[in-house]
Amino acid sequence: MWLRLCLEAATALLLTALTQVGGLAWLLRFWFKRRLVAFMGLYAVLSLAAMLLAPMTGRVALSCTGSGPLQVQSWIFCLTNRTYVTPELRDVAGDLAAHMAAHMAAEFPGTVTLALDGNLPFFDGFPLLPHLSHDDGEKLDLAFYYQDQGEYLPGKTRSPLGYFAFEPGVTECPAVWPTMRWDLDWLQGVFPAYAPDRPRMQAALAWLMADARVGKVFLEPHLSQGLGVAGPKLRFQGCRAARHDDHIHIQL
Repeated sequence: MWLRLCLEAATALLLTALTQVGGLAWLLRFWFKRRLVAFMGLYAVLSLAAMLLAPMTGRVALSCTGSGPLQVQSWIFCLTNRTYVTPELRDVAGDLAAHMAAHMAAEFPGTVTLALDGNLPFFDGFPLLPHLSHDDGEKLDLAFYYQDQGEYLPGKTRSPLGYFAFEPGVTECPAVWPTMRWDLDWLQGVFPAYAPDRPRMQAALAWLMADARVGKVFLEPHLSQGLGVAGPKLRFQGCRAARHDDHIHIQL
């Protein structure tokens, strides 16, 4: 009895931490006979309600059905309600994607910008695990642009979620605890050997650093140095945070 209650509570807490509304759906399912079906239905209803209510608190969801220059990298980010940002940050991401796709079409045709984790729908200060700073709608991760043997790969990433496929390079970090700086060496050989598309990466970073709405851009130092990009907005995220040589972090 107590073990089951503890498991139910732990599951509700985990679902809340991951999706914000999943814990409530998990608890409400007890009112129904077919609890798994009820949970899925309740979760869908609560997620839809969150999409409708979030703009009242200053956040909007990135489109999960779009086929334009800005797309969410995986349906998993949409399913778990992790695509919420402020309207201003949504506009920044959309403007970057439009710039890369249209204004630079002659040099970079067919460019697709992929969004990864943004934030959850509600409450400033509510953490988006495992991130340290995605808690106010003003942060968004973008996937790298990749190429294979010199050919651009529109809409593709090395890993299924755009994270954890780290680019080789050295960043001096002492052994600190706690830390989320995972190397995941055992996983790296699973991913295809795509390389960051250098011209597109340079163009995107230059645009972000020039845009007055962008306050900071996080990228691993060895990667920014290898790309030959620098500027006061381009920062190192610190040795306790996750590595940023698998994605670009932007914030207002």
